[in-house]
This record gives sequence, C-alpha cells and structure tokens, in this order.
Amino acid sequence: MDLQLTDKTALVTGASQGIGRAIAKGLAAEGVQTCIVARRENLLEALAAEIVAAGGKKPAIVVSDVMEPDAPPRLAQAAQQALGRIDILVNSAGGSQPAIPVDAPDAAWEESMTLNFVRVRQLTHAVLPGMMARKWGRVINISGKSEPEALIAATPTKAAIHAWAKGLSREVGPRGVTVNCIPPGRIMSEQIRRKYSPEFRAEQSRTEIPVGRYGEPEELAVLAVFLASPLAGYITGAVLPVDGGLRKYAF
Repeated sequence: MDLQLTDKTALVTGASQGIGRAIAKGLAAEGVQTCIVARRENLLEALAAEIVAAGGKKPAIVVSDVMEPDAPPRLAQAAQQALGRIDILVNSAGGSQPAIPVDAPDAAWEESMTLNFVRVRQLTHAVLPGMMARKWGRVINISGKSEPEALIAATPTKAAIHAWAKGLSREVGPRGVTVNCIPPGRIMSEQIRRKYSPEFRAEQSRTEIPVGRYGEPEELAVLAVFLASPLAGYITGAVLPVDGGLRKYAF
C-alpha cells in the first residue's frame, strides 16, 4: 500500500529510543524527511545513520530537553528552519513514575503534568498555525492509559492529553489537520526493561495480556505512520490503544 507520504515532513520528539525511534524510522522508510529530537545526541546520530543506511533521507537533529521552559517555541523554530515546513508532529517525549502518596508535594504533580501534557500542548500549538495555513497536518500523541490503578501522577496527564486532543480535533478538523492519540500498552523499551524484571514481564504476559507477550516499538509505529498519512484523513479525535488487549475496558 502506498501511504502517499513521500516528501512529507515530520518533527518527532523522544526519538532517541523506543517508540519515538521506531516511528521516526517508519516515517523515513515511507519517504518522510524527519527532524528528530531528544536529549542524547549520540543516540540521535546513530538513528540518523540507520535511516540513511536504509535508503532514507538524512534527518535533521535537534538536541533538546523538552522540560526546558523555552523548548516548545525553540523546537518548532528549529524544525521549521531544517524542514521548511512541518506536516506531521509526533509527540513521543514523556514518561511515568511509580505510585505516589496522598501527601506528595506539589512538585511531583507539576513535573509530571509539565512533561506529559503542558509541553505536548505547547509544542503542538506552536506548529499548528503552519499546518492550518496549508490546510494539511497530522498531530499524533503517544499518550498512555488514563484508567487509574493507583495514585500515579502521570495518569491524569494522559487523561488531559486525550480530552485536549479531542477538543483540538474539532477546532482544526475544518483546516485539514487531524489529531489522534495512541496509548501504548507494554511496549518493550529501555524504560520498560529498567522498571520491570524479566520474571514480572513473563508473568504479566501470561496472566494479563491476551496476545501473551509485550509488544515491540515497531508494532505501535505502524499505526502512527498510517495515522500520519493522507489515507487516514477521516480518523481524528481518536484514542487508539496498542496494547495486545491488555486494557479490559470496552470504551
């Protein structure tokens, strides 16, 4: 299937590893010119070399920490200069933390909200004017589950992304821009390997995940690449989990 992505451009945050890395590679394989963003330059350079070796266009590299106060406008400007325009935005920088106590300080909540929602919103709103002016754009948010199993600071941030993205999709849809969210389930990454032992992963795969295993970043990336394409123009405001059936909720 021709996804009609040749000569499109994309800004991908959190691109040094895991899901963001797989999405950047997937887009590049379809002919997209990418601008890849993360904190670790050596990992971005390695990714760029892989993309070029596979026949893709050499990505522009921006080394940045999205938590810096001026990161969103600076990233948007750098990508605009490198690419000429931004057709696709993939918000893949984020993270989660363990459960926190009821009396946790405000700083714990504020840090998670800033990383997982505020910076996503700010960067998206920084690139939207160009998309709307050209009457074409794609915003894809790698979010997370918003059903709380405990008091976890990241959970309400994911709910915020989903609610904001739904509202935004209604505003920008008439301008040819779609906005969608992909909450990952257990997708193998550096973070997953650090947080969960092989024994825990095996037991959860056996007892909780219908397909019986953790997923690979590439298995989520294929959905993100499709949503970025012109073929997905009638999909917007959606929350589309990639989790091997882990979630038990019907809606």
